[in-house]
Amino acid sequence: MTEEQLERVRRAERVLERYNHFYNTKCSGLTWGTSITPEFQQAMTLECMLDALRYENVNHEFDVITTDDLNDLIEGLYKQGKDYLERVNNKRWKNLDYSCGPDARFWEERR
Repeated sequence: MTEEQLERVRRAERVLERYNHFYNTKCSGLTWGTSITPEFQQAMTLECMLDALRYENVNHEFDVITTDDLNDLIEGLYKQGKDYLERVNNKRWKNLDYSCGPDARFWEERR
């Protein structure tokens, strides 16, 4: 991996980490029962994205967001979601007992 590619990966990881922080603070941190519409959720999510990129560019003039930054953040979020689903699904399916019931042979064949 070239130095430029390595720096892009590091930058993408920092932006994703900052995005998660802002998202957890602004969106996930809302008290239970807070009435919020999907539009508010989407607006807050976009605001978190911009905040993360603003902090990454704090020492530079920031008028333009490159599509590379947006694509890297989107890719990081997809990877984060996929990793979570794999972790949860592996844990969930591993702990189930398929040894009894009418479908026992079906599940046994898929282990």
